[in-house]
Amino acid sequence: MLPLPLRAYALVGVLCALCALTPAVSAQRSATRPATQAASSAAATPPDDSIRDFAKLIAELSEAGAYFDTDNLISNERSYLHVLGALDRLKVRGGAYIGVGPDQNFSYIARIRPRIAFIVDIRRDNMLQHLLFKALFARSRNRAEYLALLLGTEMPATTANFSNRTIEQLIGLVDTSPGTTATRRTAHRIVQTDVARMGVPLSTQDLATIERFHREFIDAGLELRFTSIGRAPQWYYPTLRQLLVERDLTGRTASYLANEADFQFLKTMQQRNLIVPVVGDLSGAKAMGAIAQYMKAHGDKISAIYASNVEDYVMRGGGFGRYARNVIAFPRDERSVLIRSWFGGEGSHPENVTGYHTTQLLQTVDDFAADMKATGYLSYRDLANRHYVPLR
Repeated sequence: MLPLPLRAYALVGVLCALCALTPAVSAQRSATRPATQAASSAAATPPDDSIRDFAKLIAELSEAGAYFDTDNLISNERSYLHVLGALDRLKVRGGAYIGVGPDQNFSYIARIRPRIAFIVDIRRDNMLQHLLFKALFARSRNRAEYLALLLGTEMPATTANFSNRTIEQLIGLVDTSPGTTATRRTAHRIVQTDVARMGVPLSTQDLATIERFHREFIDAGLELRFTSIGRAPQWYYPTLRQLLVERDLTGRTASYLANEADFQFLKTMQQRNLIVPVVGDLSGAKAMGAIAQYMKAHGDKISAIYASNVEDYVMRGGGFGRYARNVIAFPRDERSVLIRSWFGGEGSHPENVTGYHTTQLLQTVDDFAADMKATGYLSYRDLANRHYVPLR
């Protein structure tokens, strides 16, 4: 996640709580028609009470977003999957997940299998982008359809038996089946229809933003990169293609689209409205504390907080003490962890992997709380280098 303007952290965060439901992975039949055709002909049912409650919570509890100098459509952390093995080793599972940013969260959620997930980001645009993702999940029966709708591409006449395809094979289909004006139009129409059915109060500008985000995915395709306003992408920013085929430290492809079972788990969570995008501030006075109260009321413990490098800028802006109190207030156990990102460059941290500019770091919340009680942290470098969990 690119550095956030310090003034953005003056916003007070918000809560988004959702009635407890236990997600279960449901078996999905593979499509037997082109993805855009199958999805466009799928029956769109009116919103039920659950989706109305979802929309109501977002509308009532989110605040106006702060300025951010990037769309942040995809991650710029190529190392994002390097923590997965350590998450498995620590048995980080279930509970409640909190994360910032776009779809890298889905890869963490798919591995941790939380009961509920909150995507808490200070940018309203991030909430809008997650409504786009939610619409794609709703109309996609499998990974092949999801990629086709996201990128507006044509799919082969059948996607039967696609569940065992590798992500590289699915990307190969995208490469050999470019989109047409018709497939792009269909993809846009599907997203617009489903976003409207979510009942979230959206302005004309909001709808235009969602459409613009979708067009950027369609126009750039798998070569989409993280970009900022007025600044060229850094050389180390990965493309969407690179993020999807990234591997964990065991050498396995592990993004949320690398495995059909992971995709179906996420689809079920989206259907049950258990991935909740919120406009909120990690160092604010309301959102994190209110989510902590929600967790206590529902018997949840925090499984993971993915903070990217937000802590660095919260620290520089003088809000780190508030952020730390928010984190420490969550119900937790010895397996509760923080996932953060270090942008120091290759060789700049003991956990850095050769060939990667960024480094993912893992720390237990217990160790974070103990350090805060004892001495606190002098800088983000100090935070990144103290009491981290070895990834290998």
